[in-house]
Amino acid sequence: MSGGHFHVHGPHDHAVEHAAHGGGHGGGDSFVSRIAVATAILSTLGAVGGYEAGHTQNAALLYKNEAAIQKTAASNQWNYYQAKSNKQNLAELSVTLTSGEDRERFKQEIERYKKEKTDIKADAEKLEAAAKEADKKSEMEMNVHGRWALSTTLLQVSIALSAIALLTRKTWLLYGVFAAAGIGIAFGVMGMLHI
Repeated sequence: MSGGHFHVHGPHDHAVEHAAHGGGHGGGDSFVSRIAVATAILSTLGAVGGYEAGHTQNAALLYKNEAAIQKTAASNQWNYYQAKSNKQNLAELSVTLTSGEDRERFKQEIERYKKEKTDIKADAEKLEAAAKEADKKSEMEMNVHGRWALSTTLLQVSIALSAIALLTRKTWLLYGVFAAAGIGIAFGVMGMLHI
């Protein structure tokens, strides 16, 4: 037996050869092939949707954080404004209680506080506007996040349905696969367009 070839086929070798030549439920089965390709495409789209859902959620959180920072800065400015108002009120009271040079000095302080308050108020209003804008961007990103998350979920449902269709070989289940995938893709497009 040293020069002869002895070859033993295992049970799986026969099945692989049979499938390779187009027989059985293997590579030549167009139903299986179509579902496999569709599942691969849906998985890829689902991965993109999952990535975008995470990205938009992070962006929403960053904008929300920026809004909180701007609100705190605006609050600080309003507190500073209030402190200047208190000093102005004391200076106004001092004008009525004093005379001469002290009275003139307090009048100048009143004018200085008025000017300082105008600048402080403008800064506080800018910070409030920035906070509102950041809140608006956060809400928009969360809306888009919802679209991507729903898209990903529907694509996952369509993948699960395609697995069930493959296992049961029920072609009518493909309607559910394509319906869930179509709606999922539509939500993905809405997310991509920020609708």
